Amino acid sequence: MAQRKRMAYNVSRDILDEETLDEIAEKADSNPSLCDKLKKSLRSSGPKAKKRLLGTLPIISWLPRYPFKENALGDLISGISVGIMQLPQGMAYALLASVPPVFGLYSSFYPVLIYFLFGTSKHISIGTYAVMSVMIGSVTERLAPESDFMTFDNMSNSSIVDLVSRDAARVRVAAAVTCLSGLFQVLLGLLQLGFLVTYLSEPLVRGYTTGAAIHVIVSQLKYTFGINPKRHNGPMSLIYTVLEVCYLVPKTNIGTLVVSIVAIICLILTKELNAYLSKKIPVPIPVELLGIVIATVISWQVNLNEQFGVDVVGKIPTGLQAPVVPDFSLFSQVIGDAFALAFVGYGIAISLGRIFALKYGYNVDSNQEFIALGLSNSIGGFFQCFAISCSMSRTMVQESTGGKTQVAGALSAIVILFITLWIGVLFQDLPKAVLAAIIYVNLHGMMKQFLDIPALWRTNKIDMVVWVVTFILTVLLNPDLGLLASLVFSLLTVIFRTQLPQYSRLGQIPNTDIYKPVEDYNQVREVPGIFIFRSSATLYYANAEMYQEALEKKSGFKINKILSAKKKLEAKREKFERKIAKKAAKKKTHEMVEETAKEDIAVIPMDYMPDPSLPRAIILDLSAVNFLDTVGVKTLRRIQSEYGQIGIEVFLACCQTGVVDNLKSGGFFNDKVTKSCLFSTVHDAVLHCQTSGILSPEQENTETYF
Repeated sequence: MAQRKRMAYNVSRDILDEETLDEIAEKADSNPSLCDKLKKSLRSSGPKAKKRLLGTLPIISWLPRYPFKENALGDLISGISVGIMQLPQGMAYALLASVPPVFGLYSSFYPVLIYFLFGTSKHISIGTYAVMSVMIGSVTERLAPESDFMTFDNMSNSSIVDLVSRDAARVRVAAAVTCLSGLFQVLLGLLQLGFLVTYLSEPLVRGYTTGAAIHVIVSQLKYTFGINPKRHNGPMSLIYTVLEVCYLVPKTNIGTLVVSIVAIICLILTKELNAYLSKKIPVPIPVELLGIVIATVISWQVNLNEQFGVDVVGKIPTGLQAPVVPDFSLFSQVIGDAFALAFVGYGIAISLGRIFALKYGYNVDSNQEFIALGLSNSIGGFFQCFAISCSMSRTMVQESTGGKTQVAGALSAIVILFITLWIGVLFQDLPKAVLAAIIYVNLHGMMKQFLDIPALWRTNKIDMVVWVVTFILTVLLNPDLGLLASLVFSLLTVIFRTQLPQYSRLGQIPNTDIYKPVEDYNQVREVPGIFIFRSSATLYYANAEMYQEALEKKSGFKINKILSAKKKLEAKREKFERKIAKKAAKKKTHEMVEETAKEDIAVIPMDYMPDPSLPRAIILDLSAVNFLDTVGVKTLRRIQSEYGQIGIEVFLACCQTGVVDNLKSGGFFNDKVTKSCLFSTVHDAVLHCQTSGILSPEQENTETYF
């Protein structure tokens, strides 16, 4: 390879400190008062009002310009495909939420239409989602357990469950927690707090959804084996449920188990065939729909419920129900669950929405997505829906079948409406074991997320730890507490990283104005008499002490020892001066004072002189510091004061505007310390030290690139 030719260049300008730079550039007031901010936010104009309206109701901006010829056919095919897919998934996920299957259809209709009006993502499929459903199920079964609805049956002389009352109570709970979670989402969107979901990192979300998938699988075992285990709540409930299932396995209903095994095998084989034919057929085979149709017909013909005791869906009411006001008295009992649902649902939807937005070149408004999902859930709660989010599998089908806009989602809702009004009643004989099989097969994508562990081990071990810990906490503590504990752990890893940053001693690359760590580059040389120090993290209360310790370690001398020696020297001199004064007062003669002084002159300690091996200036590179709290400001002030006492000047370089404001408000500057100790670049600070007489004559004569 030919040697790269070095381009020589020279920069001719004055050395600029922060104070001089503010005068030349005429620094403006970047901190308006709170009153001015409020006035500006309330001030409105025609274009601004129009922009707000279009932002709040995005359909107004894109629907009138809908390219009918280009998108209509693709959206139509996609809408029908997703709608058909919504039918079995909605009914199956209703079982996860512990509510009758028809409410899964309602949840696949109302929220989808609302998102069509307010959403900004063109490709995600809103509706029922396994993780959200199992979180709802944990709430409904906790607040409406079967034990509260046991009645004595005189015919069988035993206790039975009043299913009608139980289901009605659970629907009320599901609607209440869904409505409250939607209100949380709307509030967070109005407060422009969409950025909060960034704290749900990708490893955390993937570990959490994998852990929640384990809860989903365990919750469906009772439908697979035809058993009725007790419901356990709270931490470790999944372990207790698994032990309970193992205890009841000998009581398995053979007919139900056979139906489950056959359904799972057929679904897996058909999905593999679907994947094989994906490039040869324009629309994928509706595997789940065919499965529930065939299973329903066989169950009806063979009478699986009466002949073999196979549990079936049962009565499905036709038509839509009138809206019902949620039970507000339940809000206080589900507030924690609602907040978890709000964050999990939004985090999954916005993550997938951004992936497709990046792929197809459009923007997704994070705050508007909060509002859209919030309205979908809060209004859906009035129609007895349970919390919804975005489904990965349906979204992939919507995109692969040609869906290009939110119209595909609206068409899928129309398909669900048609099924709810006229066709739903035909699925009364559908075995619940088939719905459980559909759930198992649809979770295979989440099970593949276990492959994240070796991949993260190779790329980022801390992210791998976050994934594993999140998974374990979610499995052991349930999805609600697991999310909170996982989020706390994830934030602790961030704090841990900022507390253990990389500290560097910088030197100059010859003939450049670039400064790099001396330990990382062989040709980097330290500037004589100047110690340049940099941290890779911001400076705040959690790492302020370590910052000072690292500064001492990198500089090679202990400031406290030098200050202690200086104080002892000063104390010794003061003691000697007091001795002289005492003798002078006793003898009352000037001659005696001079004579005494001559006697002791040999032992008078000299004034403190800086060690020539110590640097004459320290430059703190603050380029990585994006804010300073009061502890950080005090730390810098202490460093400047302590090192100044032993004759070492301290300068700050590469301070961001916010950091300068923090220094000002924190009381860093005074009559002696001004902005003249701040420099925009490390090189300006170095040149200032070399030209201002701070260094010794030998150090000033060293060559530095100008």
